[in-house]
Amino acid sequence: MRYWLFKSEPETWSWDQQVARGERGEEWDGVRNYQARNVMREMALGDRGFFYHSQKTREIVGIVEVCATAHPDSSTDDDRWECVDIRALQTIPRPVTLDQIKSTPDLSEMVLVRNSRLSVQPVRDDEWELICRMGGL
Repeated sequence: MRYWLFKSEPETWSWDQQVARGERGEEWDGVRNYQARNVMREMALGDRGFFYHSQKTREIVGIVEVCATAHPDSSTDDDRWECVDIRALQTIPRPVTLDQIKSTPDLSEMVLVRNSRLSVQPVRDDEWELICRMGGL
């Protein structure tokens, strides 16, 4: 299993909306960055990801699971763009903020710290475990 991080502006798509989709999940559509698209192409069924609220709160608020691998993005007719589907698994008991992540030396190499603009990104195993502990899991 591999780990990922999915960023969303809560005004556009929030954790509560993701949770409301239930078992069927939701397409992670609208990504128009080749690097993020290529990251999604690497994902496998059952991979886990952090759900991150960007912009105002800048915090990891939940854990999702990839429930459909890369397929054409239904929000465009342009066949260059693909997406995965994700479903909510668990709310993080204590959201982990970007400030907390940046102030944790063991997370200094995390993609979120080094390339904060990338909307879908990989998370290393050790980063995943540490953030889960920080969040009360």
